[in-house]
Amino acid sequence: MTKTPVPHFAGILGSAAYPIEAGRYRLIWSEICPWSQRIAILRRLLGLEDIISEGKVNPVITEQGWQFSLDEGQRDPVLDIDYLMVIYKQTDVNYLGRATIPVIVEVTTKKIVNNESQEIMLQLETNFSDFVKSDAPDLYPKNLRADIDALNAILLEEINQGVYKMKNAKTQVDYEKYFSIFFNRLDELDVRLADRRFLFGEQLTDSDIRLYVSLARLDVAYYSTFRANRNRLTDFPNLWRYAKELYQIPAFRETTNFDAIKKGFALNNLEGNPNHIIPLGPDTSIWNK
Repeated sequence: MTKTPVPHFAGILGSAAYPIEAGRYRLIWSEICPWSQRIAILRRLLGLEDIISEGKVNPVITEQGWQFSLDEGQRDPVLDIDYLMVIYKQTDVNYLGRATIPVIVEVTTKKIVNNESQEIMLQLETNFSDFVKSDAPDLYPKNLRADIDALNAILLEEINQGVYKMKNAKTQVDYEKYFSIFFNRLDELDVRLADRRFLFGEQLTDSDIRLYVSLARLDVAYYSTFRANRNRLTDFPNLWRYAKELYQIPAFRETTNFDAIKKGFALNNLEGNPNHIIPLGPDTSIWNK
């Protein structure tokens, strides 16, 4: 029998199969990963900490994959596992893909519900409305959903994934193409934010989370490791003001660990950094000024 990889687990939080109950689910993420930080930010903004607990894997990936080496005994205290791959195999014994983050795990069964950040975000924003804290922002308001979806598609293609296309370019031509797309879009976003607080005015939305996680990694990781070096974030006056304001919101600040980002991107870059040198700069204290 041929084993077929199953890269995507697509359970729906809040459905009959996965009802919303306190303590039933656990988010596994890492501070290095922009895709998983999106869920960590959202969980805090909505006040879902009692419903979804969290566990973190080390930002430096091992040959065996993501490891729970930040925890006492190097095991997740709730799931009682040492490597994330264990959960993937418990969910599907024939799984041959990579163990990726983020994942939402059902604690009672120790199996993955969903491992796609886009789907998890939308499920938390739309299916948990009766469970969020009273002052939680409406991050995906009905009157803006079409506009948010349109902007998110651009952010995904040109910023979130765009910077990785730049890093993975196989030719000079491709590198320059994705370099231009990435920084041209940042130029346009800087102009957009000249007369507004957030991407959609005064209202914080899903799109702001998606942009922030890439901005937070630009100067400390992408600039050097991915050769995304036309400008630093601090060179964009409106984007820099905007990113710093988001950083002052606890859900953003408490999930942003610049040291973990620098360490992870440096030490996971085995080909480009064989001697395992971790950069000392840039000075991230300016985010608090």
